[in-house]
Amino acid sequence: MSAPMPEQVGDDLPLVQLLTPAGERIEHSEFHFDGDDASIRDLYRDLVLARRIDTEAFALQRHGEIGLWPPALGQEAAQIGSGRALRPQDFAFGTYRDHGVAWCRGVEPADLLGWVRGVELGGWDPADHGYGLPSIIIGAQTLHATGYAMGLTLDGAVGTGNPERDAAVIAYFGDGASSQGDVMEAFDFAAVNHAPVVFFCQNNQYAISVPLSRQTAVPIAQRASGFGFRGVRIDGNDVLACHAVTTAALQQARDGGGPMLIEAVTYRIGAHTTSDDPTRYREADEVEAWKAKDPLDRVRAYLDSAGTPPQFFVDLDAEAELLGEHLRESCAALPDPDLAQLFDDVYDEQTDELRRQQREFAAWRGQYEGSVA
Repeated sequence: MSAPMPEQVGDDLPLVQLLTPAGERIEHSEFHFDGDDASIRDLYRDLVLARRIDTEAFALQRHGEIGLWPPALGQEAAQIGSGRALRPQDFAFGTYRDHGVAWCRGVEPADLLGWVRGVELGGWDPADHGYGLPSIIIGAQTLHATGYAMGLTLDGAVGTGNPERDAAVIAYFGDGASSQGDVMEAFDFAAVNHAPVVFFCQNNQYAISVPLSRQTAVPIAQRASGFGFRGVRIDGNDVLACHAVTTAALQQARDGGGPMLIEAVTYRIGAHTTSDDPTRYREADEVEAWKAKDPLDRVRAYLDSAGTPPQFFVDLDAEAELLGEHLRESCAALPDPDLAQLFDDVYDEQTDELRRQQREFAAWRGQYEGSVA
């Protein structure tokens, strides 16, 4: 029998929060959300539509239209709050779960479906949106982000005092990825080179089925100090805190102040992917406790208390329905995957064995299609 895991050292590291689960705004001594109620309504719209993209894609997978989907349910505030802190000249490196960040960067929602249907390797030009294609290799994007940030410094796009030119980079990763060597190497390179990069960890409590207590003995934000830069822990279900802290971290980076690590403490309400069964490794009571901290509910509670007209919510629901319809129609218009083409797309030089396999598959497909015609 394995020994029980110890409690995290430093688990009382301050958690930045500006909006409570009950929808009450509170102040913080350092970080502030400067937007008005109209800005909060805009963020709520982003939250609702990002969730609709996610839930619609989940349904499409369950209907067999796409092969896989990594749900982001419960993590919307971390993604929208940080994503809306970015400026056009900034660049974001995300994971396969950061659908809300893609939304903030202007990526067409339907373009998120092609790679999980198996008909493309990426549906947008990263340069058009300042947003890279999703990284499947866990943690690799933190190195890409650090290298890009070092390039910004070499290009003279950091610390000039020109708000239209100075740029920063943000790298998204999960708590599980923080156990990867790539992430530690990125931290070290960023610190030594004073790179203008913000490391944004969405700590959703599980690396697939492995709980946080079996990944680290200290809060993830605390690791930054070992590399020589600051780590900040925030309520990842508080969109205002996510926006405020990320805004400050990005500005520090643009000004030449170097990297920062943000640990957004949140929770993955759904499965790791649609091929995962989370009931095998976590209790229902835990999930329900986190649902009470839902990032959308707290903003809705605040907007209701602030006297937001009911028609705003009616119109937003209608917009979400149209977005869902758009995703369904776009997915239906995608071609069926051509598995034979994989041999051409994946391998630059094929071996005789691979060419034989490709011919055999093409012959089998021809026979199958003929038999069902």
